[in-house]
Amino acid sequence: MKIGIVCYPTFGGSGVVATELGMALADKGHEVHFITYNQPVRLDFISHRLHFHEVVMEEYPLFQYQPYELALSSKMVEVVQKFELEVLHVHYAIPHAYAAYMAKKMLEDKGINVKVVTTLHGTDITLVGSHPTYKTAVEFSINKSDEVTTVSQSLKEDTLRLFSIEKDIKVVYNFIDAEKYDRAHEAECKRSALANPEERILTHISNFRPVKRTDDVVRIFEKVQREIPAKLLMVGDGPERLKVENLVKEFGIEDRVLFLGNSSEVAKILCYTDVFLLPSETESFGLAALEAMAAGTAVISTNAGGLPEVNIPGKTGYLSAVGDVEDMAAKALEVLRDETVLTTFKSNAKAHVKEFSLSKILPQYEAIYKRCYAVAK
Repeated sequence: MKIGIVCYPTFGGSGVVATELGMALADKGHEVHFITYNQPVRLDFISHRLHFHEVVMEEYPLFQYQPYELALSSKMVEVVQKFELEVLHVHYAIPHAYAAYMAKKMLEDKGINVKVVTTLHGTDITLVGSHPTYKTAVEFSINKSDEVTTVSQSLKEDTLRLFSIEKDIKVVYNFIDAEKYDRAHEAECKRSALANPEERILTHISNFRPVKRTDDVVRIFEKVQREIPAKLLMVGDGPERLKVENLVKEFGIEDRVLFLGNSSEVAKILCYTDVFLLPSETESFGLAALEAMAAGTAVISTNAGGLPEVNIPGKTGYLSAVGDVEDMAAKALEVLRDETVLTTFKSNAKAHVKEFSLSKILPQYEAIYKRCYAVAK
C-alpha cells in the first residue's frame, strides 16, 4: 500500500512510534511517505525504502503566528496527488487530524478518496486537546477520521470521558523492536565507562516537561544513593532541565548524576541500566518504560495512565502513587539491594516485552489500513 505518515519529528513518544512504524512498514514492502516540517530524528533512509516531504513555512509579516495547519494540509494534498497515496496516518490530534480532514475534503473535490487514520497518543487528548480553545476542533477531527486508535486502554477511556466520540476507537499498543536492544547487549557494554563495579546505575529518559516530574527523579535518586553506591543517568532535554540541574547541585550530588542530553543511542544507554525511574504525573502508555524493559531493566514508575498496562508490579518492577518519592525510593532500594531480585525483575521485564513486539502490533495497523482501502474501493 501507499501510506502517508504525519507526525511531530521529535524525540517525543508519538514521533518515535510513528517513525518506527513507518520504517517497519517500508521493510514489509509498503511505500511510506513522511510529511512533516523536519526529518524525524529516528528516520533511517540508509536501511529503509522511505520518502520524506518537508512542510515549508513561509514567513509573512501579516501573521503573528504562521498557519502551519494550512501549509500541512496543502502539502498532504500535493503528496497524495503526486504519489497516489491511499491512506494518511496522522499521529497526535493537534493539528494533524484537523489538517488531514481539510486535505481529505480538498482531495474529494478533485475526485480523490484518501482515508484518514488518527492515532491519539496522550497529551493531545488529556492536556492540550481537552482545553476549551481546542476541544471542539479536536472532537470534530476525531469523529471525521475514518479510523481512530489509542495507544492504551487508559487513553481510550480518557478520550471517551473528555469528548463526545461517535467513532469506534481501537486500542493498538505502542510497540518495540526488541532485537535492537538484544543487539546492544550483544555488543560490548562498558559499564566501567560510567560507574564503578560496586555502583548501581539508575536512568531516566524524557523530554523534561513538568508532567514528567524530573525533579522527583533526582529526589528518588538522592535517597537511594544515601544507602547504596549509585549513579544516575538523565537522558533528554527540555524546559525543566535547568531546574533539575540546580536541584542536583543543591543536594551536592553532581559527581553522581550525568546529564546526557537527547540521544539516538537509547538502547546502548539502557544496556548499562539496573533500574529505570519514571515518576510521571501522567503517561498515556509509557514507551520509555517499555524501551527500558526491552533492555532488561527493572522499572519503578507511577501508576498513572497506561503505565499499569506496561509495568506489572512485583514482576517487571513496581508502581507508586504520583509524587510518592519515599515509596519509589524504597522500592528501588528493595530491587537494587538484592542481586537475585534484581536479576529476576530484569529477566521478567525482558520477557514481558514480547507482548508489545513489532510482530504483534504491525499486523494490527496493516489490518486497519486494508479495511480503509477496502471501503475506499
